[in-house]
Amino acid sequence: MRNLELIKMCVRGVLYTMIILLLTYYFPKEQFLWIGLLSVSILSDVLIFTKARYRKISQLSDYLCRIYMGEYSLDVRDYEEGELSVLKSEIYKLTLRMVEQNELLIKDKRYLADALSDISHQLKTPLTSISVMADLLESDQLEEDKRLDFARNIHTQVERMRWLVISLLKLSKLDANAIEFKQEIISLKELVKESLKPFQIISELKNIEVKVGGDDYAECKGDFSWLLEAISNIIKNCFEHTNTNGHIEINYVQNALYLQITIIDNGEGIDEEDLPHLFERFYKGKNANPDSIGIGLALAKQIIIGHNGSIHVISEKGVGTRFIIKLYKVTEMSPKMSS
Repeated sequence: MRNLELIKMCVRGVLYTMIILLLTYYFPKEQFLWIGLLSVSILSDVLIFTKARYRKISQLSDYLCRIYMGEYSLDVRDYEEGELSVLKSEIYKLTLRMVEQNELLIKDKRYLADALSDISHQLKTPLTSISVMADLLESDQLEEDKRLDFARNIHTQVERMRWLVISLLKLSKLDANAIEFKQEIISLKELVKESLKPFQIISELKNIEVKVGGDDYAECKGDFSWLLEAISNIIKNCFEHTNTNGHIEINYVQNALYLQITIIDNGEGIDEEDLPHLFERFYKGKNANPDSIGIGLALAKQIIIGHNGSIHVISEKGVGTRFIIKLYKVTEMSPKMSS
């Protein structure tokens, strides 16, 4: 019913038949002439219809060939009724989709090139340092104290590279949706408690006071290990930028819509121009630790987003920084591909 050309042809065929029947009724002696005229009329109509249809199909074929050659700016749409018009619109939609996919592929290639460049840069420095110190260790005239110092430095650089490689692998898995987050009930109190354990020594050395408070019954649904990684990376950032005798405060609450974890420090704060780039990979702000790689916060954000959450930062230079993490309540988390 959507093919107006076919409908028109059928209507014309009915009209031809009615006219010939009338002529046959009034002039019965020439009935063979009228039947022949009817056949010629219908056949001519079918041939004209078929020729026009093939011409439009040929235009579509030419359009597809030009699309294949990369001419994505072509517009084949028309606003008439008919099967071919519908087909043209669908092909145009497909073309737009191809353009979007092509742009995404180009963007992915650029991102991959930039990522490889960043990774190469991050690995180049420790590798060069290890190579130089390894050459020096071969010297027989090297003092024992220096030898031990070089060995410790090599161990430090190797650990840094190991952490970088492991973090990059985790990020790659998250990007590829190759992680299946567990959906277990997690106590926020226990999550925060475990997140603070690695920082007990640095807390004592820098005399940083840590206050923790919140709803003891607050719970979220997710993967404990991955959320522990995310929260630990954020806490680590706070410890690195909090001066001696400072304090860090962690609060957690829940309501009907989401669970919130707030991590506050009274450190040096973040420059306003650095805030929009804080969660970008390999980004290092003006006050970044010299040993920082710039991947911990990016990893934390990816994990939180994967748990149907969000993270927001408020910071004032010289006053401190506040990280606000929200994990929204849903019936089921978005399924991910298993690793």
